[in-house]
Amino acid sequence: MFAVIETGGKQYKVNEGDIIFVEKLDVAEGETVTFDCVKALSTADGFKVGAPTVEGATVTANVIANGKGKKIYVIKYKSKKNEKKKIGHRQPYTKVQITAING
Repeated sequence: MFAVIETGGKQYKVNEGDIIFVEKLDVAEGETVTFDCVKALSTADGFKVGAPTVEGATVTANVIANGKGKKIYVIKYKSKKNEKKKIGHRQPYTKVQITAING
């Protein structure tokens, strides 16, 4: 049994027990979050595809941690102008564990 959910503008294929990193959610560590934007659902009865979402399907997850990803560097450079600039960025994320797929 698996589901395809959408959160933060991205889609994730999840099974029960999976641990995934999603775009930062405004939820504290240890709390439960419910994803109701389920795009597809596979059960023992068959495969359902939503248009745009599957009616009545939800995915429940526990928030494990909130954090920031590895630092990436961006360098802006203009040739022949003696101009360059180094910028760093750390993308915030939320680590969640899928506990139940309902549908």
